[in-house]
Amino acid sequence: MRQSGIRVVGEMPWGTHICVFYETKDDLLDTAAAYFKAGLASNEFCVWAISEPATEVDAKAALRRAVPDLEAQLAAGRIEIISGTDWYLRGSQFDLQRITGGWSQKLSAALAKGFDGMRVSGNAFWIESNHWQAFCEYERELDRSLAGQRMVVLCTYSLQASRAVDLLDVARAHQCCTARRNGDWEFLATPELRQARQEIKRLHGALGVLSKPFPGHALLTERERVALAQIVRGATSKEAARMLGISPRTVEFHRANVMRKLGSRNTADLVRRALDG
Repeated sequence: MRQSGIRVVGEMPWGTHICVFYETKDDLLDTAAAYFKAGLASNEFCVWAISEPATEVDAKAALRRAVPDLEAQLAAGRIEIISGTDWYLRGSQFDLQRITGGWSQKLSAALAKGFDGMRVSGNAFWIESNHWQAFCEYERELDRSLAGQRMVVLCTYSLQASRAVDLLDVARAHQCCTARRNGDWEFLATPELRQARQEIKRLHGALGVLSKPFPGHALLTERERVALAQIVRGATSKEAARMLGISPRTVEFHRANVMRKLGSRNTADLVRRALDG
């Protein structure tokens, strides 16, 4: 998990594709600076593709406020500030394969230099241009290409320039969307992100069953605790059996024994007792 630097997002795994809608230029700069500060602290190669309303001078000023040793970071090649227009519209032409291939090349170079991964941010200056549909396809392709990659991406969009239909297009192409309006955050989650967060919460609970004591844990055998961890994770008997290499009937046998030993009335009560410890 990586620290996003964005308060309402918190930790995120590699491959995360975030969207932030901003109200003012300060909202944009402060958000990006905090995001890159977290990346630099985590040994990630950082690339900020800037465009209006922010300039390179604005970007460096915001980064200096967040990262006091910015000049040393720039000199060491740990962060790069590039022109968004030149990167995305080289020669006034949009080429999806060139852009995604360019990110892949930068990531490979970063990993070869010993960075843990790469952190990128780009501002959607194209939202009012005739390239909108092409960039929507780029965002969807980028979202697909991030799977399994040691890379995270933050895309920023102006609320003032966005229409309602634009908001829907953007939300579909990102794993989570947030809005920052004059310094205040509003969290907008996609169903996929909510499902992922629920799964992470269940996994943390399952790990706790195996590593932390809870009332009655000493009564359980090692096999019963492992089976209980799968139950806490929300696995069905068939899923738990496949994971543990045993039969569903054996899982049910362990479940019944655990419920009896812990005095649980049903599965929900069993999970509550295991997590309350």
